[in-house]
Amino acid sequence: MRRRGRSREDRGSEVAQERGAAPEGADTGGPGLPVDRERARLTGMAHRVLGTVAEAEDAVQEAYLRWYRLDVTERGRVVNPAAWLTRVTGRICLDHLNSARVRRERYVGPWLPEPVPEGTFPGVGDGSVRPVAMAPAADSPSERAVANEQVGTALLVVMESMTPAERVVFVMHDVFAVPFAEIARAVDRTPAATRQLARSARGRPGSGRRTPADRAEYARVVAAFGAACRDGDLARLVALLDPAAVLRSDGGGVVRAARRPVSGALAAGRFLVGVLAKNPTLRLEPVATADGPGHLLVADGTTVGVLTLGVHRERVTDVWIQQNPAKLTRWPRTRAVPDAARPSDPGPAASRGRHRDRP
Repeated sequence: MRRRGRSREDRGSEVAQERGAAPEGADTGGPGLPVDRERARLTGMAHRVLGTVAEAEDAVQEAYLRWYRLDVTERGRVVNPAAWLTRVTGRICLDHLNSARVRRERYVGPWLPEPVPEGTFPGVGDGSVRPVAMAPAADSPSERAVANEQVGTALLVVMESMTPAERVVFVMHDVFAVPFAEIARAVDRTPAATRQLARSARGRPGSGRRTPADRAEYARVVAAFGAACRDGDLARLVALLDPAAVLRSDGGGVVRAARRPVSGALAAGRFLVGVLAKNPTLRLEPVATADGPGHLLVADGTTVGVLTLGVHRERVTDVWIQQNPAKLTRWPRTRAVPDAARPSDPGPAASRGRHRDRP
């Protein structure tokens, strides 16, 4: 049940739960101090929730603005700044997802998350994310639906079918090990309702565990796929593709891309061979992405897309082609982002004042 109408006294009591005397000599306030070391982790979390780096950075920046709006005394009373920033970032992401739903529904063609180069978020996405020590988790690690290193494009695509609240809870708990009691405060629900949101999210088709290809196998399949594309060899492509493979391309309505998913090994293979044949200057260049090995799509020296794959049992189950210029800004030699490609949603700043994060 959603909690509404909390009084100033209730809000003060809630804040007091995470406040108290800070450890003597602790640095919790200024730039360059320990609190700022959380930025990469928070941005990685927000990217998984929101799907684009720009939106994630905006959400984290808003969380830090709220932190620095607290005076020195108030910040000094926060026992765990990392927990405070995590909760506030989750809340901002939820508000942003709610405000962005109409824009997502009007998106031209398939919506894909933004692919990022390997190492974009140091220590995040490489299996080394450390849980935030906020409170003891009530559940066992075996309850968590995904390991951190498995949160790639495949799961981010599935997460588009989740409600905003399910998505925030799923990422915060199952990926970043945030306790339900803390997440409940971020999504403004009871801990029991928050647990139910997690169960509902895990019940979405495709959100459960699938044994990922090991890195060596994945690299072999990606290399073979790239070689078959470069050679224009339809038979080899079809042999690499799972019979039920699906190809999705995201042009954001700004550049030409398939408006609908292309399903089936033969259809997907023909699509790829046809696109490359019609664009003789287009070539695939191997690149390291946060998902693992992938390919840049380069035309006349300009990066026009990023191609990544989903691999299971040595077969390509998914082909994701990101062509939206607004989602390629992290890659080299990209073209300028047209105004039409820039988000029109007001973003996290639009939700300022919806929740109070000060005492």
